Amino acid sequence: MPVPRSFRKVGRVVNPFIVPVARRVRPLAVIHHVGRRSGRSYQTPVMAFATPDGWVVALVYGDDVQWLRNARGPGGATLTCGGQRHPVGSVRILDTATGAPLVPAWARAVLRPAKIRNYVLLVSAP
Repeated sequence: MPVPRSFRKVGRVVNPFIVPVARRVRPLAVIHHVGRRSGRSYQTPVMAFATPDGWVVALVYGDDVQWLRNARGPGGATLTCGGQRHPVGSVRILDTATGAPLVPAWARAVLRPAKIRNYVLLVSAP
């Protein structure tokens, strides 16, 4: 079960403090995306794990989050991880059976209580 919607509002207060750290400290990362309607730039901290194709992110808040909608939209997304910016070519939603094995064992253990249903694969742009 994803984290309740009411808890998402905490991010508005906490994210500005986490983003500067997330840009440099792995496995934290920052997804840069542009609002589909507003055209405004956003930065969302996530935990991203490198894969052969790009990065995998656990959708802790479910698959109806705005950053994911924006990343799949025409503005696309960029991921800053370890101090480097990486353009995202495509975004694919993965089920637990496919996404969980791409995450390190220690992270799966930490995420297990959240009962993550979906993961997203941010495929590197060519």
